[in-house]
Amino acid sequence: MVEDLQVSPLEEEIEGIGTPDDEEELGEYPLDTMLIRNENRTIHDVLRRIDQENFIMDPDFQRDFIWSEAQQSKLIESVLMRIPLPVFYIAENEDGRMVVVDGLQRLSTFKSFVSDRRLRLRLPEQHELNRKRFGDLSARLQNRIEDCNLTLYVIDSKAPERARLDIFERVNSGVRLTRQQMRNCLYTGQGTRFLRDEAEQELFVAAIGNSLNRAQMRDREFINRFCGFQLLSLDEYRGDMDLFLSQTLKKMNSLEPEELNDLSRQLRQGLANNFKLFGRYAFRKHTEGRDTRRSFINASLWDVMSTGLSKYSSDIVSQQEDALLFGFYGLLEDPVFDDAITLGTNQTMRVKQRFGMANALFKDVFGD
Repeated sequence: MVEDLQVSPLEEEIEGIGTPDDEEELGEYPLDTMLIRNENRTIHDVLRRIDQENFIMDPDFQRDFIWSEAQQSKLIESVLMRIPLPVFYIAENEDGRMVVVDGLQRLSTFKSFVSDRRLRLRLPEQHELNRKRFGDLSARLQNRIEDCNLTLYVIDSKAPERARLDIFERVNSGVRLTRQQMRNCLYTGQGTRFLRDEAEQELFVAAIGNSLNRAQMRDREFINRFCGFQLLSLDEYRGDMDLFLSQTLKKMNSLEPEELNDLSRQLRQGLANNFKLFGRYAFRKHTEGRDTRRSFINASLWDVMSTGLSKYSSDIVSQQEDALLFGFYGLLEDPVFDDAITLGTNQTMRVKQRFGMANALFKDVFGD
């Protein structure tokens, strides 16, 4: 049992996380670059691909199926009445599978009615259709549904990473998503499952003070950042955090199980060392005397301290505790380091600056 977990879930602000606005200018997307292609497919064809698992229908974030039976019934009625449907937006991933960006409710309705045959129509004003399941309809009406053409706009897997996320954000008609939720959808696999599982660990919840918004996947974003700076070299960071975190998930999806197990052990070692040293103040700016009021969790401080202390055993950290704390509080008082974890934190210079200063501290303390 982790000690001192006496905090209630909060939805705190996050310091030092950076935004796309403070990243280096990457240029506009060329107008003639083909980022989205148009495809027309029948409901029958799309459902066949869903059954073959070529469409990802259950992305692991807050997009649960929420339409009522009445809403689903109205959609089926619209198809039978030949009313044109809104377009569907689909993101193609690198292995050719399609992630539903916008239209999940509608495709889930078609699957429930046609493939699974669970949905019973609720259309009291349509006596021919009311209380009917797909199998109860005449062959003529069944064909009309299955032959209905759907217009799919497919976001190409080769589109620039920032462009893919921007398109995703623009076209999604549901609840506004965070970039981590988008990444979790676009890169579903063992990497995203790793983030989910580690975010549920008691040690992680304790170390971050139970203060990251789970619904928005802020907890998974922090673990994604740890994995990025642990797996990829610092030279691979080019001023675009979105791209860096996406590259991390791609790499994680290709790792062997033992490599992921090693990564989990490293994360937990870093968490345990930080929590032992700083308790409820871990990954937050604070003075040596420990402020009575805890400051916001700092994503940039998380980057350097979670990865930095993942390399050392608990015994070694305990032996060097005084020297480590002295050096750490000295860093927090250094205006250069403070700027590197506070201002324009996604800029390459800031990232390399804070890692360079933190690594110099660890080398001085641990002699490696």
